[in-house]
Amino acid sequence: MTATMFDTNSLTINSKSWFIPIDILMITCTVSTVLLAIFFCIIIICDKTCHTIPMMLVANSCLAQLISGSDMLAMAIFTFHNDLKQIQYQDSLCVFRGYLGYVATILQNHSYLLHAAYRYITVVYPNRLSWQSARYQSLFIFFMWIFGFIGPLPYIITNQIQYHVDSQICQMSLGLSFLTIYNVLCVYFIPMSLTILIYFKLVRYVRGMSKNVISTNTLLRAQRELKMVRQIVILVISVATIGFPYAIFIFMSLFTSPPKYHFRIAFIFVDVSLPFAMIALYKFTEALKTSTMKIIYKRTNKIMPAIA
Repeated sequence: MTATMFDTNSLTINSKSWFIPIDILMITCTVSTVLLAIFFCIIIICDKTCHTIPMMLVANSCLAQLISGSDMLAMAIFTFHNDLKQIQYQDSLCVFRGYLGYVATILQNHSYLLHAAYRYITVVYPNRLSWQSARYQSLFIFFMWIFGFIGPLPYIITNQIQYHVDSQICQMSLGLSFLTIYNVLCVYFIPMSLTILIYFKLVRYVRGMSKNVISTNTLLRAQRELKMVRQIVILVISVATIGFPYAIFIFMSLFTSPPKYHFRIAFIFVDVSLPFAMIALYKFTEALKTSTMKIIYKRTNKIMPAIA
């Protein structure tokens, strides 16, 4: 692997013509993500109609996206700075940014899993009100955040997060190792697979309900929750599809060395997926759309009389 550690040395490197435009694109995408996440969090906090358990889970996803976007923005600025000056230099926060990137991805993917799990509980176990309560859901969110920060600690303890000169980024080197497989399972495969599994189990359950004699309201509610889980699955699959090059490089590294600029290429798609995920989350959350439109209409109504 080409991972090399640098403490305080700043050495000149050859910069490619496509580095700077791509860096600017990544900064633009991550700035958009941070602004959208902050805007959505403010709406959820300020609008009392958003103070519900489903919206608490949406706020949790927005907060995870805020951390992810902020960390990716810091990475992009660091890469842009080094590319602009054509130097190879590892600052004191480089390893921490790499660690926080894994943390944010765990939080993001597991937040979607919590969405699906909550919808599944409300349909399959409607009488278990305690499981649906804010107290229990807050507890699940708390454990998710604890796991999010503890999960990537082995990368720090074993000094696996290193400065990659070619990509101007601190990441764990790809290759056939226990930590690579551990990373794929904890960060990506397990939460995404469980989210999709919950969807198919819920599809099967709702189909069984339609064959039995039940109230129309119960069936309609189950179908509504199924639709919400379907939208979460669409979001997860879409984000995974956009970030598919990263998965290709991980798979490739199990057998051979990935391309020279594999992290640069992979993180282009990762950063592009961030604002897409925020827009999709907004589109799939009716309460958030309603609250946003109320703010826009209020703003418009204040401006119109002033103009008149």
